[in-house]
Amino acid sequence: MLYPAYYSYKAVKTRNVKEYVRWMMYWIVFALYTVTETIADLMISWFPLYYELKIAFVIWLLSPYTRGASLIYRKFLHPLLSSKEKEIDEYIVQAKERGYETMVNFGKQGLNLAATAAVVAAAKDFCLLSAVFLQSN
Repeated sequence: MLYPAYYSYKAVKTRNVKEYVRWMMYWIVFALYTVTETIADLMISWFPLYYELKIAFVIWLLSPYTRGASLIYRKFLHPLLSSKEKEIDEYIVQAKERGYETMVNFGKQGLNLAATAAVVAAAKDFCLLSAVFLQSN
């Protein structure tokens, strides 16, 4: 993670567009790899040499000689994302709207829960104080 992050920094710092594009393609492919890896780890981590193959794949992705990330991006990801871009954008908008609604609902539920807890605590304290007061009189 440090090697590609550092070279991404260098590309941004020097404003080298060619390197900038190269590292952007890497990070796009790596993000997809990370999602895929999360699922694969649950299902096929028992496979012999699984972890070694994962490391070799990441090295292949970032190697300046193989340019694996660029290859995967140009051959597979770019055509796929281009063909599905409109649907993905619509899904993101819907997810944002649902996310906002969900957060508002959770906020309301949290406030109701806090208010109920405060009333219950106050009622218990009142009952306790009333009992102490009645016993002392």
